[in-house]
Amino acid sequence: MRAIVIGAGAVGLACAFELTERGLDVEVVDPDPAGGATHFAGGMLAPVAEVQYRQEPLYPMMLEAAELYPSFIERLSGATDLPTGYDTAGTLVVAADRADARHLAELAEHQGRFARAPKRLTVREARRLEPGLSPGLAGAVSIEGDHQVFPRALAEALLDALKNRGARLVRESATRLRTAAGPGSPVTAVETTAGEIDADGAVVVLANGLGAHQVGGWFEGPSPLKLRPVFGDILIAESPAGEPPLVKRVIRGFVNDRPIYLIPRGRRLAIGATSREDERDRPPLGAIYGLLRDAVRVCPGIEELGLVEAGTGARPGTPDDLPYLGKVAENLVISTGYFRHGILLAPLAAALATGETGGRLAEVAAPADPLRHAGRG
Repeated sequence: MRAIVIGAGAVGLACAFELTERGLDVEVVDPDPAGGATHFAGGMLAPVAEVQYRQEPLYPMMLEAAELYPSFIERLSGATDLPTGYDTAGTLVVAADRADARHLAELAEHQGRFARAPKRLTVREARRLEPGLSPGLAGAVSIEGDHQVFPRALAEALLDALKNRGARLVRESATRLRTAAGPGSPVTAVETTAGEIDADGAVVVLANGLGAHQVGGWFEGPSPLKLRPVFGDILIAESPAGEPPLVKRVIRGFVNDRPIYLIPRGRRLAIGATSREDERDRPPLGAIYGLLRDAVRVCPGIEELGLVEAGTGARPGTPDDLPYLGKVAENLVISTGYFRHGILLAPLAAALATGETGGRLAEVAAPADPLRHAGRG
């Protein structure tokens, strides 16, 4: 049996990997594998810290995906010698002032109602865990179950595993899905910029992020996928040679109600948390300044690091910030619209792409119906 996965970001590659786990022959279609949003993603696996107000349908998906991650990483590690970038050191969330501390306490209470309750710490306790934190912070919590993965390393490991299993990589863009008898009928071919790929009898997964709404043929009229680009800026800094890493676990924080995160990767540190819809594909200087200002407020030693990279990624957002995830035809699965959560939700997306749609997985994914904005569901 065959499968064609359109999109080679973290979600598409995870889907392709799981399909090879089921013994399918897989083709992956993408002009820029491991590029796009995956290249600029933070990679926080944070089913608790990412619990936000008014996003209740998303919580079960995040928790389920987090439960799937250890097995996913273990099986991936058995298929490649490359590092996966998986790190289980845990997460600290800190508050810069008293108002931020009240926000953190209220959010922690909300998170405890829907997920695991964070553990409250004194600032002194937090600084014992991470001495680089500012002594002037006003509050802290620990979330030991919130982990991280380095998305670029994860994508390279997935690509290597797929190569080892004989998967074919087609470095072209998909433009259209040809169906047997119009919308809702089985996909028979994937049209690309270099020709056509036979899809008769194959599983087809549309997982190419923002590009998914430009792939026609499987729907009638305007695309039911209401995707929009949400830009996020990320800075990569590095400790001076011979110096130890500044922090050893993910640090998330609130500074005057603005979110900030610090993600350690050896001597390097990723800094981010911006969210823009202004169509600017490079980091505005104001965004860089804001990230550095708030990061230094949380961890003053950042001033001594060297800047390695400043970049911007466009994440696929939807009107309700839930992904589009599910089967829309006999052999077509839609998997896009993950906004900030694509890295975390990748194992869940992959499980559903293989046809595991019964029981718990079907229940948690039900709100992500890909046709909900086309008048269904």
